[in-house]
Amino acid sequence: MLLCRVSALLAGCGRRSPPASGLLQRTLSGSCGRRQGAGSGGSGEPGRYRDTVLLPRTDFPMKLTGQKLLDRELQIQQECSFADLYSWQREQKAKKEFCLHDGPPYANGDPHVGHALNKILKDIRNRFELLRGRQVHYVPGWDCHGLPIELKALGELGTSGLSPLQIRQKAREFAEAAIARQRAAFQRWGVMADWDKCYYTFDGTYEAAQLKVFQEMHSKELIYQDYKPVFWSPSSRTALAEAELEYHPEHVSRSIYATFPLITLPPKISSEGLENVSVLVWTTQPWTIPANQAVCFMPNAEYSVVKRADDSRLLLVATERTVGLATLLGTELESVSTFKGSMLEGGVCRHPTISDKDVPLLPGNHVTMGKGTGLVHTAPAHGMDDYSVASHFQLPVECMVDEEGRFTELAGPELQSLSVMTEGTDKVICMLKECGALVLEEKCVHSYPYDWRTKQPVVIRPSKQWFINTASLKDKAKEALQKVRILPESARSSLLAMLDRRTYWCISRQRSWGVPIPVFYHKETGEALINKYTVSHIAELFREKGSDCWWELPTETLLPPEVLKKSKAGPVSDYVRGEDVLDIWFDSGASWAAVLEEELEGDLEEAESRLSWLPASIRKPLVTESDPRADVYVEGKDQLGGWFQSSLLTSVAVRNKAPYKSLVVHGFAVSEKGEKMSKSLGNVVDPDEVINGGKDAGVPGYGADALRWWVAESNVFSEVQIGPSALNAAQDGISKLRNTLRFLLGNLQGFDPRLQAVDPKQMHYIDQYMLHLLRDFSIKVTDAYSEFDMGRVIRVLQAFITRDLSSFYFSIIKDRLYCDPEDSLGRRSCQTALEEILDGVTRSMSPILPHLAEEVYLHAPGHDEGETLFRSGWIKSSSVWRRPGLEEAVEGACAIRDSFLSSIPGKNAAQYDLTVAIEPGLLFELMESLQEEPTSTCSQLAELMMAARVSLSGQLPRDLHPEAVVNQGTFLINLEGGVIREDSAFSIAAVPTSAARCPRCRRYTAESSDCLCPRCQAAVSQTR
Repeated sequence: MLLCRVSALLAGCGRRSPPASGLLQRTLSGSCGRRQGAGSGGSGEPGRYRDTVLLPRTDFPMKLTGQKLLDRELQIQQECSFADLYSWQREQKAKKEFCLHDGPPYANGDPHVGHALNKILKDIRNRFELLRGRQVHYVPGWDCHGLPIELKALGELGTSGLSPLQIRQKAREFAEAAIARQRAAFQRWGVMADWDKCYYTFDGTYEAAQLKVFQEMHSKELIYQDYKPVFWSPSSRTALAEAELEYHPEHVSRSIYATFPLITLPPKISSEGLENVSVLVWTTQPWTIPANQAVCFMPNAEYSVVKRADDSRLLLVATERTVGLATLLGTELESVSTFKGSMLEGGVCRHPTISDKDVPLLPGNHVTMGKGTGLVHTAPAHGMDDYSVASHFQLPVECMVDEEGRFTELAGPELQSLSVMTEGTDKVICMLKECGALVLEEKCVHSYPYDWRTKQPVVIRPSKQWFINTASLKDKAKEALQKVRILPESARSSLLAMLDRRTYWCISRQRSWGVPIPVFYHKETGEALINKYTVSHIAELFREKGSDCWWELPTETLLPPEVLKKSKAGPVSDYVRGEDVLDIWFDSGASWAAVLEEELEGDLEEAESRLSWLPASIRKPLVTESDPRADVYVEGKDQLGGWFQSSLLTSVAVRNKAPYKSLVVHGFAVSEKGEKMSKSLGNVVDPDEVINGGKDAGVPGYGADALRWWVAESNVFSEVQIGPSALNAAQDGISKLRNTLRFLLGNLQGFDPRLQAVDPKQMHYIDQYMLHLLRDFSIKVTDAYSEFDMGRVIRVLQAFITRDLSSFYFSIIKDRLYCDPEDSLGRRSCQTALEEILDGVTRSMSPILPHLAEEVYLHAPGHDEGETLFRSGWIKSSSVWRRPGLEEAVEGACAIRDSFLSSIPGKNAAQYDLTVAIEPGLLFELMESLQEEPTSTCSQLAELMMAARVSLSGQLPRDLHPEAVVNQGTFLINLEGGVIREDSAFSIAAVPTSAARCPRCRRYTAESSDCLCPRCQAAVSQTR
């Protein structure tokens, strides 16, 4: 019964069981021996039969380097219409759309390897989605506003004497030039897009969509104007958002310990023995001392009055900081009195440098015990936590620092005009010394915020700005993120932590190059005029004329009578337009509205026109079900606090949902030593030089595909190293792949799969088995692309080529390919498998190596002239290739072959006759399907063994040849999910063959050295 069952399985009936775990990898790891090429000489005339052997022939070059490679890539782009591919696929019908929303790179310089990493990673996924039948939505964009562009555009000219419109014109020209350079580079890298239809944040249509988001958020009272501390860049003279800061880990501050005399003891503390107590505070920003309004304590902590052993001064400090302070001050500190922090309430100190100013002791939740004294000097104008204390206790918020980072007259004549971070700090420390308040000064190395573009330190100072109340959006944003898939998952905690740190978002900037905040101010009261009527009107003007009109048009046009009437405002002469522009993170953060929703509206209009014949009750629901969210956003990890977050907050504010379904967060490109790239270190890698080569003859050009291979092969979820080693490895990987593709193409010369392909059921088992492996390969590759794991794609591809093809299949089939008759079933069977393998491998690598893939496709058989790979779909694997019993038959034979080869180490398998003995059972029947005759030189089993002759029997003969090498083994058969299981034993005997080597195929299957073997006789007779 079991033998009949196996026969039925091999005939294509029933269901297949899972493959024997690890068997193939085990069998293929053994040595397979080496054979000389067929027809290369031998007995008789050298090369006599060379012309009868079907050796590989192809015009596909084995190697392309230097200028030939670069020219070929450009030629492929032209011939295969790379420029038109995106538009073509948008016109095709597709059941599903894949939307990858492009985070806009900054238009302020030349393309760099960070751009290459990001753009190529996106393009690989887009091309994969296109191939598998989805309609790709990908609109490249650029972030065009902001201070860095303004500064670079103006160079050394500065803004002196230039009007806002003149500044804007120069900035626009600079941005446009940078965009042109970057766009050209992205196209050269093979990035698929409609490069004539990109989005730009300085475009009027984009700006209008952005103001629509602004208006929606303002109407929900999420945007407001206030006077509060913000990060301020004296070097840029503008407010900065958290995302525009870089924290310098090695910043050096002059930290000080200073005393505030306690002039009024807290009511809950006895005055006995506590005369002349001073509160000891610590700060890393001495320049903020003149703005002090209070000293804060931790209510639940314990505090002590201690006496210095060296001068008997009484100091109030946190009890747990006493030991550390004694060491720091170099003296013993004797505890005089100890009490809870809550008992300090009501105490009053004298300001150390302003004799007539009293400051209270107040509780503060922000006080910590990690450093300092446990008592925090509080200057509400120059600290975020300090401002919260001031708001709660209604303390004054006095700003003593101007836009250039200098003390104002409010700080007093001694400090006025001094830069707070330099000579201002010096002067404050001198003043503390002079009044006896300075206890200790020391250098403090710590992390400090710097302006992300000027690389100069920032200060915190209050100013009247526009803010988004992110605190009220935080919970909704976190809830929306629960539905978002994030790769890698570890990035989620970073994103959530950054959301928690941002209680408000300053969105106003004091510059000219940006989207104006559409607000008008009353000339006398300063009250802001901004509502849905004013903003909607300005948005329409921007859509029509661009945001330059804010400066070009008269106020009467910006604020017409009908808008004033709806706003219930006075005459236009009462108002002046605002001068601030929006933060560029708000610019780019609104891209979902400007790109995704704008595109959706167009799609809905088109859909409604197509369905106009339907009743409205049916038509409307059909065309409004689309979800204007991107399938994925893909950016570097720096965007966790930038674009990912600004997009999330604006979308949640307006639509109560995230603008993306998933996030992919990649690392940065770094040098091969893991260093951040910088011109000063000389380790910057220019992608143009990677492709085209450097000016130096020693810097080769690798081409665009090598750059793309580098991206794919890297672990993009960590820091991505690039340099000569990585690029040479990429070039080597492509070279090996190219050789395999050339072998496949060479053996398919003259083969037309549309006419000459063999039905899978009629193919040799080894050929069917390779289709079975190809199907598994295609599934693994598809899964890896879907997970954005391009490195796994390359590993799977290389393993398939090296292990399954080169080391296994190719070594077995060369004899059949070269020496069987051209139209024989065996050769056509092999070519059918090779064509499917070529097609599958080419398509699998094509998202990564589009130039090479299209080059191969131009040489490949089976399609019409002018057809391109990217217009013809994904890997075409078939479920028919998974025939029940097939895997067990071939892998059982491989197990026997492995045992055979291990018994003759270092010897040529082709010089042996092999006897395989298997007791009647499943394994015997499987081997019988590969060789029906008891003995054969040309069976499928003999081909797999690569031996001269194979005999199959129930037991080894008793009269074995004296030189016979005997070995045993077992093979576990597992069919129908374990229903059929049998651990089958086998024995093998390998004997040196007595046959002669055929002068044509060089197999030991001829009667004498000057005669052809029977197979070659038949083949040669057909060619004559």
